[in-house]
Amino acid sequence: MGRHGFGVDVGGSGVKGALVDLDTGELVGDRIKILTPQPSTPDAVADTVAEITRLAGWSGPVGVTIPGVVTGGIARTAANIDPSWIGTDARALFGDALGGRAVTVLNDADAAGLAEDTFGAGRDRRGLTILLTFGTGIGSALLHDGVLIPNTEFGHMEVHGKEAEHRAASSVKEDHDLSYKDWAKQVSKVLIRFEELLWPDLFIAGGGISRKHDKWIPHLTNRTPVVPAALRNTAGIVGAALAVEAGIAP
Repeated sequence: MGRHGFGVDVGGSGVKGALVDLDTGELVGDRIKILTPQPSTPDAVADTVAEITRLAGWSGPVGVTIPGVVTGGIARTAANIDPSWIGTDARALFGDALGGRAVTVLNDADAAGLAEDTFGAGRDRRGLTILLTFGTGIGSALLHDGVLIPNTEFGHMEVHGKEAEHRAASSVKEDHDLSYKDWAKQVSKVLIRFEELLWPDLFIAGGGISRKHDKWIPHLTNRTPVVPAALRNTAGIVGAALAVEAGIAP
């Protein structure tokens, strides 16, 4: 049957979980989704995560992503979830809700980066990889030879007087009705700034707009290769399962 793990991806609108084949990165069986409780308080979300694992019949370790910075198991920020998460011991919270089993909690973009680096667009690529998720803001993950450097917040880096995400998130394209070509000019400015500071070997572009990568990636003018994310909606789940199996604990 191979090695299996379980990941849960907590988002602002839905909490999704599934069994993952850790040798292939594919989901085993159906993905289970429950609407994110409103308000999305820590206790309510933890109960939802526990319900998903119960419905899946899974009793082993669980990896969980949240949309925020996590250090030492503590949630330090909260994006698109209730602000009461800030300062919450998320690892202990989920551990208690899951009956004391092993739990890893990490940032959702970091989980996606792990998954893409292991099974997706970054597979078999060495050196420094930066995954960027273009959405309402810009999420980021930084990996070197497959090792995650957690909790980067590159979307907040200043680029020519603006935060990167205020310049190049996909929401900027929508809000200002930019063409793909004009939006790509702003993305290029952000990527070039990252290149000047970090000298990456590969950028992976994620987020919903990556599905239309053929409309904008060819217009980019930065020097580093940019490839679209491969796993898309499953990346958070797969990365969470990988993290708990590997004992990654930001």
